[in-house]
Amino acid sequence: MSIADKIKNFFFPNRCPFCNKVIEEKEIVCKDCISKFPINYFDGFAIGGFRCISPFYYEDDFRKGILNFKFYDKKYLGKSMGILMVDTIKKSYGDLHFDIITAVPLHNKRLKERGYNQSEILARTIAEELNIPYTETLFKHKNNKVQHTLKGKDRMNNVKNAYKVIDKSLIKDKNILIVDDIITTGCTIGECAKTLFKGGCNTVCCCTLCKA
Repeated sequence: MSIADKIKNFFFPNRCPFCNKVIEEKEIVCKDCISKFPINYFDGFAIGGFRCISPFYYEDDFRKGILNFKFYDKKYLGKSMGILMVDTIKKSYGDLHFDIITAVPLHNKRLKERGYNQSEILARTIAEELNIPYTETLFKHKNNKVQHTLKGKDRMNNVKNAYKVIDKSLIKDKNILIVDDIITTGCTIGECAKTLFKGGCNTVCCCTLCKA
């Protein structure tokens, strides 16, 4: 290791994305958090009947990690989190060939406020790890209310027709994996999947980091 790397590691040590403990340079997550990984990952469906998987549940240190990543300008955490999603994708969708990996988009106003789309960071990392092209397929034209402030049918109505396909020729007859950070009721990612399917893709599956 060079002197420059030693200095960098001293001032900016590698940390666990969930609990923030210092970990070895080659580690992705600390041993304590690994011991808390769920035995069974979530394997269910988003609204509309689109299959969705999630390696973690939105609780304890995993919840803290997501909040830091999403709301406290720690977008660098997305790299480790995205890598941790890959194994579950391989286990669940190993028999499928995805042509495109994409992300649930933010409205431009929300994107400017936050500075980055956390779902895009996860999706780009997954795409890189799986050697599959990342493509922006949707845009959000409706600046709706934040989903976690709503319940039940209000969530579904809130995201209805909120997304549009950017270019139908990009998704025609393609198998697509769409990525988001959290699935709660499945309304948001389900609406995105439905929009893609109506836009002409062949198959669309979903993956989120956590299930709430």
